[in-house]
Amino acid sequence: MFDHVKFGVTDYAASKAFFLKALAPLGVTVASEGPPTYGVELCARGKASLCLFQTGEKPAHLHLAFTAETRQQVDAFYRAALAAGATDNGGPGLRPHYHANYYAAFVIGPDGHNLEVVCHVPDA
Repeated sequence: MFDHVKFGVTDYAASKAFFLKALAPLGVTVASEGPPTYGVELCARGKASLCLFQTGEKPAHLHLAFTAETRQQVDAFYRAALAAGATDNGGPGLRPHYHANYYAAFVIGPDGHNLEVVCHVPDA
């Protein structure tokens, strides 16, 4: 759980487009936006936000985990992220070594960040 996470990206337009497409299954849209050096705030239903801004520096690797309400959202994120240009880092499925209902998918985004969407509830 987080209020917001803000990090730099090396190609603002490409990263913004990637995250909007990959996270669309979770209801993520643009909440606010300034110039690329300030960035964009992406949010779903007024909850925690993800903020991206343009930087010339290559950021360190980052792991971001987003909460899904259903396993179908995890599956949809994975398909959307791959279609948006992500690299597979672990397809949708149970990860029982975390807990019995940990259903997640992992991809590597445009700047090498490990992105995860996880659902913690049993399948309906």
